[in-house]
Amino acid sequence: MKRMRCLLRGGLGWAARVAAGVLLALLAVLAGFVWWTMPSGRMGARYPMAASAVDFDADGVDDYRDIVQGARADAEAWPVYDSGYYEGGYPPEGRGACTDTVWRAFARAGYDLKAMVDRDVAADPQAYAGVVDEPDPNIDFRRAGVLDVFFRRYAQELSCDADALDAWQGGDVVVFGNGSHIGIVSDRRDRRGKAFVIHNMGQLWRENDYLAYPFRQEVTGHYRFDASAVPAEVLAAWHT
Repeated sequence: MKRMRCLLRGGLGWAARVAAGVLLALLAVLAGFVWWTMPSGRMGARYPMAASAVDFDADGVDDYRDIVQGARADAEAWPVYDSGYYEGGYPPEGRGACTDTVWRAFARAGYDLKAMVDRDVAADPQAYAGVVDEPDPNIDFRRAGVLDVFFRRYAQELSCDADALDAWQGGDVVVFGNGSHIGIVSDRRDRRGKAFVIHNMGQLWRENDYLAYPFRQEVTGHYRFDASAVPAEVLAAWHT
């Protein structure tokens, strides 16, 4: 009996050591992952954010910085994920989906993205035929596929290669999975130089290096909005 108790104690001790070793290894991997995916000031300095020549709302902050600030404010507010349908179009404060991050970002720069999209869908429904069966101002601007078409029509198309580091800058719009998801490119970068994305999938961290994730959706659209190249009849100012 004494020998059995010794064997049991020895076995339990060995199992505890193995469990502790596995736990420490997992913690080391997690710490390494967190360190690797944290924003890098060095990379941010290597790839400085360009300024837009446009300050649409005349607040002294150029459009691209306004867009990043607006997207970040939405991320920090951490709205509950909600892609539901609402009369009037806008979800309640504190709720939203990926597209809501985008229009809120553009509102910060002074643009009424809903009005712009609604106007364009009404003016040229054929251009949106692949993503809109019947125009509905209550939801069209909250469809990533609709925004993909809108930005393809009125913004500069850029590389979809996430490894083309120079091609990405804060304030850009990025579309994934042919319109299944959308976000705003951040002015922050990870230690490899890949730009962070500010987006809402209901995840814990709304500003992260999603472009570096091995399991992320494919980038199918990358746009830079320049109001100076957009017809005046397309633009609409945000009114608070």
